[in-house]
Amino acid sequence: MNPVERVRVRTIEGGRDADRDDDVAVEEPLAIQIRREDGASGFAFVTTMRTPGNDAELAAGLLFAEGVIEGPGDVLRLAVPDPSGGKPESNVVVATLRRAAVERAEKLHRASVMGSACGVCGKTTIDNLIPAERPAIADRLRVDPEILLALPRRLKERQSIFASTGGLHAAGLFTFAGELEEVREDIGRHNATDKLVGAFLLRGRVPISAGILVVSGRAGFEIVQKAVSAGIPLVASVSAPSSLAVALADAGGVTLVGFLRERRFNVYSHRHRVSASPGDSS
Repeated sequence: MNPVERVRVRTIEGGRDADRDDDVAVEEPLAIQIRREDGASGFAFVTTMRTPGNDAELAAGLLFAEGVIEGPGDVLRLAVPDPSGGKPESNVVVATLRRAAVERAEKLHRASVMGSACGVCGKTTIDNLIPAERPAIADRLRVDPEILLALPRRLKERQSIFASTGGLHAAGLFTFAGELEEVREDIGRHNATDKLVGAFLLRGRVPISAGILVVSGRAGFEIVQKAVSAGIPLVASVSAPSSLAVALADAGGVTLVGFLRERRFNVYSHRHRVSASPGDSS
């Protein structure tokens, strides 16, 4: 499905008005269904609002963030079902999972709708947000402030859908040398992050122990939780973090950077990873 829809608008500027075509970002529901590996009937896990595109990655990332799947070995298949009419249901993803993952899903599932602003719904304490057996996040990595300052511009340059609509968030994964590995876009910040983490999960590259997650909006707790789950050591946002995001980053061993724009930024936790020289650990 197309992530962009063309609409007719009336534009008023400088006392003049005109009709023209404009692009808007698409927001539609995606139903994620769980199926057992023995082929037995499954169940609906959740419906989330998202921008179409990279739906399998979104499903994988969301299920990983929710604690349903713990690695690519839990996922046997991610598929769009083909109904009797022969046309694929593009707003449905069926996840066929190993037995243990299905059992976790049965304990967690909620047959409800998640809005595009809802990340890790139903989890509100730090104890619930940090995976019990999460691997330790690497502490030897350091990034030069000048590299960090360049990342928002590099992220924006790769936001192809945002360029035409102005209405999508982005999540990008950079190396500590400032090299961009992947970008995902969505109308929801947490969806963009799920798509990004899901892409690496399906490649067997989680934990992402040497990456910098850069998000185009604010850093809410759900973004930090997804980074903690994926083992990402540094999260940078162009806007503000929340108090729970700061507390979670501190408890989870993640360096949290906010207000990364216009030649400045704040470091809210584990500031030793932001260093102009290897010996600077203040």
